[in-house]
Amino acid sequence: MLASPPPNGRVIAASGGNFAVAVAHAARVLGHTAEIFVPEVAAPAKVARLHELGAEVNVIPGFYADALSASEERAERVAALVMHAYDQFEIVAGQGTVGLELDRQMPNIDTVLVAVGGGGLIGGIASWFAGRVRAIGVEPRLCPTMHQALAVGRPVEVDVGGLAADSLGAGIAGRLGFEAANKFVDQVVLVTDDEIRDAQRALWREVRIVAEPGGAAALAALLSGTYRPVGGEHVAALVCGGNTDPSTVTRER
Repeated sequence: MLASPPPNGRVIAASGGNFAVAVAHAARVLGHTAEIFVPEVAAPAKVARLHELGAEVNVIPGFYADALSASEERAERVAALVMHAYDQFEIVAGQGTVGLELDRQMPNIDTVLVAVGGGGLIGGIASWFAGRVRAIGVEPRLCPTMHQALAVGRPVEVDVGGLAADSLGAGIAGRLGFEAANKFVDQVVLVTDDEIRDAQRALWREVRIVAEPGGAAALAALLSGTYRPVGGEHVAALVCGGNTDPSTVTRER
């Protein structure tokens, strides 16, 4: 938004919720109007947060791809700065600053595990490390977007669903994220919804962190043994996304 002032002070974005919250927050700080398109699977806590931030919210039937399509149709009719959740250079570069922060805080890590939706976050982080640190993507079995893209050599549409579909159910990997993953991501592993839920509960039980399903996916790969570190390997698991109703994590089974 700072690099490209929005026409008429309006920004448009589609998101499962987390990127949308960031866009709405930045728009409010800068005095712009944010029009956000979210899929109906978005967590109620995320939608409520968007309203609190003053965004104009459009809830679209279906998944992220449906919300994205609706946002694109809207952008053709009104003058606005369109922001893509994971396939826009400035966004991917911004997400890559997580890698910079991690590098400064933990310069001795060998491997970083990152949850993958459309691929922007892992694309930015992996590009920062550029092979100095192993980058492992983690996706739900029911949202194997990047896993399938790497398997066939190009982004392809996949069916999405399950516990983390609101944040990780992109349906197709972004071009920028795929290109970065093809260069710098060692592998993408898949975890089950039960393993994600177990990781959410472990985060709350052990360190009192409330993470949404997508935010706990990377840790799920470690706790479930889907990714097994070798002896002496220093591993970081990125916990990203806390926009959820705490009761869904803190209550007992």
